[in-house]
Amino acid sequence: MSKRSLSFICQNCGAASHRWQGKCEACGEWNSLAEEGAPAGPGRKTAKGRLFALEGLAGEAHDAPRLASGVAELDRVTGGGFVRGSVLLMAGDPGIGKSTLLIQATAALARAGHRAVYISGEEAVAQVRLRAERLGLRDAPVELAAETSVEDIIATLSEGKTPRLIVIDSIQTMWTDMVESAPGTVTQVRGSAQALIRYAKRSGAAIILVGHVTKDGQIAGPRVVEHMVDAVLSFEGDGTHQFRILRAVKNRFGPTDEIGVFEMTGAGLAEVATPSELFLSERDLGQPGTAVFAGMEGTRPILVEIQALVAPTSLGTPRRAVVGWDTSRLAMVLAVLEAHCGVKLGGYDVYLNVAGGMRISEPAADLAAAAALVSSLANSPLPADAVYFGEVSLSGAIRPVSHTASRLKESAKLGFARAVLPEAARSEAGDPSLKASHVGSLTTLVADIAALGKPRTAPPKA
Repeated sequence: MSKRSLSFICQNCGAASHRWQGKCEACGEWNSLAEEGAPAGPGRKTAKGRLFALEGLAGEAHDAPRLASGVAELDRVTGGGFVRGSVLLMAGDPGIGKSTLLIQATAALARAGHRAVYISGEEAVAQVRLRAERLGLRDAPVELAAETSVEDIIATLSEGKTPRLIVIDSIQTMWTDMVESAPGTVTQVRGSAQALIRYAKRSGAAIILVGHVTKDGQIAGPRVVEHMVDAVLSFEGDGTHQFRILRAVKNRFGPTDEIGVFEMTGAGLAEVATPSELFLSERDLGQPGTAVFAGMEGTRPILVEIQALVAPTSLGTPRRAVVGWDTSRLAMVLAVLEAHCGVKLGGYDVYLNVAGGMRISEPAADLAAAAALVSSLANSPLPADAVYFGEVSLSGAIRPVSHTASRLKESAKLGFARAVLPEAARSEAGDPSLKASHVGSLTTLVADIAALGKPRTAPPKA
């Protein structure tokens, strides 16, 4: 009988150790090592491998056949639909709407005549039916099950017609007999995901694995699962806003810069075909510190409002708070304003917010953020019919950005009459109804905004 040895697996990164220790040497996480049994080296059985044929690079290459989900925003993010035999990992905060979106997608496929299976490891079948009834999907021929054993799931799915889409909610609740550890551990998650991926590649069914996230927004479980799957989708949103954004972090069969925008309603997640109108629906017109940024998310131009508040501080170190933008990017813009434009912000607290719960990552938002900051400091409202975009360099120059024509076209379509953009983009063809103001340096923009500033009135005494 083979002798068993104990190993300690980090539940954060999956690193193995022969002894317990308080801190993982690989990732530095404390109290993350869990004891798991593993067969010793000399007692481990070895199986003879089978021979397989090797092929060359020459040969016919065909585009991967895709299956449209029936949810246009989901198809946009995945690259046009689900590829046969692909495995997707969808992660998001609890209550963000992952299960709601996936039950809507499986219902749309089932109504189109495809076999769609929804397997829940967290809820009972009756609970899933209640959600489907609330969403008006009770008549959809979706096959439901509440099961956590991977072997039982694969055996059941192998009977009859191969499903076109399988949803596993969630991968953290699955367990396999091949691994001797508790469900939810790194070893179980990795083993369960590997078994499901093998079934998807063998049968041609598309599988969506639902994953949990940690407190800092990272996908829970071993990082290797993200490398094993074909696509990683992140479902983002703020609980105080009704907007939900689906973003592709990794995609082997499509782009990773597309986003899908949804609105959480009482009847489920509704697709938003024109998100710019939704993000700008509650603008504070005529108030200083607000600027409209014409951004790009993949091939789609999106206009959002950037809000800034610059207030005198009573602290020794001024506070810098950012929501929806990169903190280091804000620090760079503040340094350029102080070094090249003479804007002294050392005695002010700075707050920056992207309205609507949107998260911006492209450098083209530098110009809009700088305009909002100077507008708040000088108490100078920006024109309500103007949009801003451009990258600010460390020398104070405004650098051009890509997709200028698409940004201008979307701005004109939404009724904006002016656009402030880099000087180097003068040759770009824009909409003739849009008046373009080209600026070459941040100093020029600051001077124009400060010239229209108004002195602040003191608050009335109580």
